[in-house]
Amino acid sequence: MRWGRHLPRASWGSGLGGALQSADERIPFLIHWSWPLKGKLPIGLPRAFVRHRGSSAGSGSPSRSHGKLFQGISASEAVQGHRRNLAEWFSRLPREERQFGPTFALDTVHVDPVIRESTPDELLHPSAQLALEHQHPLAGLPTLALSQLFDPDACGRRVQTVVLYGTVGTGKSTLVRKMVLDWCYGRLPAFELLIPFSCEDLSSLGSAPASLCQLVAQRYTSLKEILPLMAAAGSRLLFVLHGLERLNLDFRLAGTGLCSDPEEPGAPAAIIVNLLRKYMLPEASILVTTRPSAIGRIPSKYVGRYGEICGFSDTNLQKLYFQLRLNQPDCGNGAGGAGVSATPAQRDSLVQMLSRNLEGHHQISAACFLPSYCWLVCATLHFLHAPTLPGQTLTSIYTSFLRLNFSGEMLDSTDPSKLSLMAYAARTVGKLAYEGVSSRKTYFSEEDVRGCLEAGLKTEEEFQLLHVFCRDALRFFLAPCVEPGHRDTFVFTVPAMQEYLAALYIVLGLRKTTLQRVGKEMAELVGRVGEDVSVVLGIVAKLLPLRALPLLFNLLKVVPRVFGRMVGKSREAVAQAMVLEMFREEDYYNDDVLDQMGASILGVEGPRRHPDEPPEDEVFELFPMFMAGLLSAHNRAMLAQLGRPIKTLDALENAQAIKKKLGKMGRQVLPPSELLDHLFFHYEFQNQRFSAEVLSSLRQLNLAGVRMTPLKCTVVAAVLGSGRHALDEVNLASCQLDPAGLHTLMPVFLRARKLGLQLNSLGPEACSVLRDLLLHDQCQMTTLRLSNNPLTVAGVALLVEGLVGNSSLTHLSLLHTGLGDEGLQLLAAQLDRNQQLQELNVAYNGAGDRAALALAQAARDHPSLELLHLYFNELSSEGRQALRDLSGTAKGGARVVVSLTEGTVVSEYWSVILSEVQRNLNSWDRGRVRRHLDLLLRDLEDSRGATLNPWRKAQLLRVEGEVRALLEQLGGLGS
Repeated sequence: MRWGRHLPRASWGSGLGGALQSADERIPFLIHWSWPLKGKLPIGLPRAFVRHRGSSAGSGSPSRSHGKLFQGISASEAVQGHRRNLAEWFSRLPREERQFGPTFALDTVHVDPVIRESTPDELLHPSAQLALEHQHPLAGLPTLALSQLFDPDACGRRVQTVVLYGTVGTGKSTLVRKMVLDWCYGRLPAFELLIPFSCEDLSSLGSAPASLCQLVAQRYTSLKEILPLMAAAGSRLLFVLHGLERLNLDFRLAGTGLCSDPEEPGAPAAIIVNLLRKYMLPEASILVTTRPSAIGRIPSKYVGRYGEICGFSDTNLQKLYFQLRLNQPDCGNGAGGAGVSATPAQRDSLVQMLSRNLEGHHQISAACFLPSYCWLVCATLHFLHAPTLPGQTLTSIYTSFLRLNFSGEMLDSTDPSKLSLMAYAARTVGKLAYEGVSSRKTYFSEEDVRGCLEAGLKTEEEFQLLHVFCRDALRFFLAPCVEPGHRDTFVFTVPAMQEYLAALYIVLGLRKTTLQRVGKEMAELVGRVGEDVSVVLGIVAKLLPLRALPLLFNLLKVVPRVFGRMVGKSREAVAQAMVLEMFREEDYYNDDVLDQMGASILGVEGPRRHPDEPPEDEVFELFPMFMAGLLSAHNRAMLAQLGRPIKTLDALENAQAIKKKLGKMGRQVLPPSELLDHLFFHYEFQNQRFSAEVLSSLRQLNLAGVRMTPLKCTVVAAVLGSGRHALDEVNLASCQLDPAGLHTLMPVFLRARKLGLQLNSLGPEACSVLRDLLLHDQCQMTTLRLSNNPLTVAGVALLVEGLVGNSSLTHLSLLHTGLGDEGLQLLAAQLDRNQQLQELNVAYNGAGDRAALALAQAARDHPSLELLHLYFNELSSEGRQALRDLSGTAKGGARVVVSLTEGTVVSEYWSVILSEVQRNLNSWDRGRVRRHLDLLLRDLEDSRGATLNPWRKAQLLRVEGEVRALLEQLGGLGS
């Protein structure tokens, strides 16, 4: 996985007079255009409007600015009502956009894509090469702003019809949507009336006759009164025809007769043809959007200007988009207000890192040429760095991304098969993706690409569909590689998309061997025929001596069962490959898959690998994650909307095969990063029962050193929080945890018997969460390690409250937590209120003699406390001796550890003390540690001089050697 929007394509359909759905029910963006919008939305600017790369305001030539056409009170009110209804409808956000915060609005972050004027010769004679290259128009052709679309052409001729075209993902739908909103808010003064039509909606009507006036009135009821004025509106009337590739237009007179009457009923396609011919409403302005393959459906003589939507071909536009989208103030409150919002500094840091990566890594810049992928990058970063929406997974982001771009899209509306564009992509590009993953390859030659696209093509119709796909959608998935040394190869636009499509290719059952394809057909045929033949022969055998024949034909019934076992073996082989990819030992010491994805987008800080160094082996750790995610019920439902449903039985059989392999491989002890990947696999699957069965043998959760972001905390809590068996140990040392992360992980902590939270910079706020944990009636924790966290006195006060009401904790480590005298005195005063504690470590807390003696006396009187650690505190020689005397005179009380010696013998806890020093040598204050080691060394020398026992002298000399070795590591011997 190496590097590792603009709103993606809107899907507009019919909505003829129906009531509005709720926003949650409209899964694709703007499923319907219908008029019944009753909200009283004011026509003024609803919010501070941000416009980039040229506003539509003032578009059109001054010659059009005649007197107002709709001056009557009723006509003016009808137009104003039409503006309100369109504005309310087009301002609605799909569910995928609401993840960016409750105040997020697309018109505040809109960045216009680059539009370049094209010529008919360039459009109608495409290159025979693969449509993958960055298609720049000729150098002499100008760039167009939205305000210039209907300006006179180079010869001074008036432009009435504009065709904007672009491949999937370039932002056609968003551009049209923005233009409609501009008109609604008065920023298109050249047009007094704008009427948008969805060609998908019109195509659903078939050949049912309806006049232009009826089509308008059915969709925009408020315009009924002013329909007679349309003919007089001239160029001030703008029709917007979005998605022309949905309509089958026939401009031959024999196919579509001439009609100039807007009230004359006819097929919707015929009405559109006469509008484009300028035979009906000849003065009206028309804006058409379409995919490149459908440009030729309109004869060029009827088009005044062609414009290619080139996306964000300028890196500065990409940066501007990311800055606006990622700097939303409420971006961190996506999870229903849960969690902690990202601070402005954190958001700025994300934008800066992404901008630097765009400048230094040209492959990600080439991908973000498509506004769709800019949206995907922002959604992925939001998923990685902000509180996660309930049930949101990485797979669901990618599936939603494809749904926003491909939902309802047919490959070619003129083809009788009506094949969905996503189904075709899954079969062809998915095959290329899977072959790349299976051979560990991310760079593809032109022969590789052609081999997968043209495999199995036999008829002219199939080659025509391939031509349409290459022109319209291939650039969405594949891009020319711009990395040095790979200039003549292609890569997937986003590396993770290769792994997603490979997983999709598998779960859809598109990977079949020749034996499987032939075997399935033969098994079905034999299974159908064999039963009938056996019945007939059974009857005949009663009359003739042919009793052995029915036995032979009964064997035919076994054939389907044998084929079923063969398919099952194939599923097990795929599951085996997936599990092996997830547990590859070569990947054990790399970052977890979430950090890898973040680094691929934001770049890796620090020195880059030298170009001459051998390349690292390709890693496909997202492939098993996506396989699991695609088998979840939520993603299967979204895939069904894309025309690629996964059968429930197939999903169950795949899950069983995966569970069988995971049960064997998952019992091994994994490094922390790989263990997190294993948990993320289960999180993507979203199946609690499956996860509970597979993870039932997990007893130790060791994630030490893994940077626990809000997302990772959510993953661990979602997968392990609902389990029933106890966890013997949860180790989260040095994980950069914060109080919000502790709160998220509370369900996991309730299952833990030992909890390690060392080196996490936890302060008093975190102690509030830990207090609630200790007071929880389901808490079964016996050991809590909080070493090397700045808890201070305020935090210990909260912990004491938890200790008072807790009945399970027996071992508590507060080593190096900044308690001081006040903290130890507080513990001494409250210690008797807990009756279960057996060991307390308050070493290295800067406490003096008085506080240490007070705590030692409280420990001596405690009914269960057995061991108290007080070494490395600011104790005088007299204080240390007093503590030794107190420990020696205690009958049944706690032992106090203050030094490496106890009188003239070595303390049995000397290795515990030195191991703590060794473990924290790089994080503790070196001067302070050296001073304490000098004191310990002096104690050892004094004890060695005070004893004549050679065995004791030898032990003391051995420990002295260990202390001197530590001092050498610190850079000098003690005095």
